[in-house]
Amino acid sequence: MIVRPQYLDMLKTYRDAPLVKILAGIRRCGKSTILEMLKGDLMNSGIAADHIISMRYTSENSDDGMTSKEMYKVIKEKITDDKRYYLLLDEVQEITGWEKAVNSLLEDANTDIYVTGSNSKLMSSEISTYLTDRYVSIPVFTLSFAEYLEFRKSSNLSPKELLNEYLRLGGFPIVALGNFDERSAYQIVEGIYNSVITSDITKRHNITNFDLFNRVVWYIVENVGKTFSANAIVKFLKSQGRSLSVEAVYNYLEWLEKAFVIYRCRRYDLQGKSILKTQEKFYLADASLKYCIMGFNPKSIAAMLENIVYFELLRKGYKVYVCKNKAKEVDFVAVRRDERVYVQMCPRLPEESDREVANLLEIKDHYPKYVVTLDELATGNINGVKIVHLSDFLLLDEY
Repeated sequence: MIVRPQYLDMLKTYRDAPLVKILAGIRRCGKSTILEMLKGDLMNSGIAADHIISMRYTSENSDDGMTSKEMYKVIKEKITDDKRYYLLLDEVQEITGWEKAVNSLLEDANTDIYVTGSNSKLMSSEISTYLTDRYVSIPVFTLSFAEYLEFRKSSNLSPKELLNEYLRLGGFPIVALGNFDERSAYQIVEGIYNSVITSDITKRHNITNFDLFNRVVWYIVENVGKTFSANAIVKFLKSQGRSLSVEAVYNYLEWLEKAFVIYRCRRYDLQGKSILKTQEKFYLADASLKYCIMGFNPKSIAAMLENIVYFELLRKGYKVYVCKNKAKEVDFVAVRRDERVYVQMCPRLPEESDREVANLLEIKDHYPKYVVTLDELATGNINGVKIVHLSDFLLLDEY
């Protein structure tokens, strides 16, 4: 098992705090493995194995009708003394009312509780009042490029080759740990995608017109990193002879977002210092989700660079927005407490690269500004704007 230290460090920060630690992200992004890492770390720190209770809940549990009361009873029976117990509960969203059981275990026993899940029931906006102010949400993403290098260090490939591989195959741990060709990797990711669509969206929301839903997904995937509206999707479907309401499109977007398939990136107006609610962008939980649906095309790499950088900024704890400055736009402004970073994507810089940084130079503040490129020769500094190669940007500890 390859350790993902940033998650382990985060969990250590909250260890023994009277909070439920919730790890949420798309299926197969590594949440279960993080719990295994945590279990090993707890044992290494002297916690007895019989005081670490690991439970995994599957759709079979749910189909059998396990209730929150039964969930509580099964775990409570394993607690036999007054010493602290560590509860590692995997995929709890499969149990209806899991929050009640977890809240009771937090109140009635000497416990430190960690849970994982893959859908909306673990998003902060959806958790019931049972856990109000008693939980901390920790988003889990697919592998960063730094993690990918660690997972693939036995491959004997050069860093450049590994970057190209990462751009093509994405960051699902199961793919990185194998030695799959492109076709096999996309078949694995397609299986993950189909599982999410079936278990977390179609069944849960009783979608009957699966073809129409798939067409909406196709449109989103094809337009990753572009601004569009629900009305644009409705018009697109109409051009194909299909009919769908704007409200239905909003529902589909929300359900995809709550299953962690897509992530919404809002626009931030620098002048008005406000978040705009129109012309948002959406990004995929992993670039490979686009390729498994639409096939890989080298020309699509440029469009997916934004996707990769967007998630790198999220991993580092930033809130990320599309940046609107007067009539001009910068790809990202990333905000973390009193820090701010501006990022402009440009796969291939022309000789007169100053034109590519013009929008950044118009932002008159002291925060770091970057142009990220795949052009290996175009690095340096233009009037304070740093020109960096994608691989170097992805491996920076701080900006």
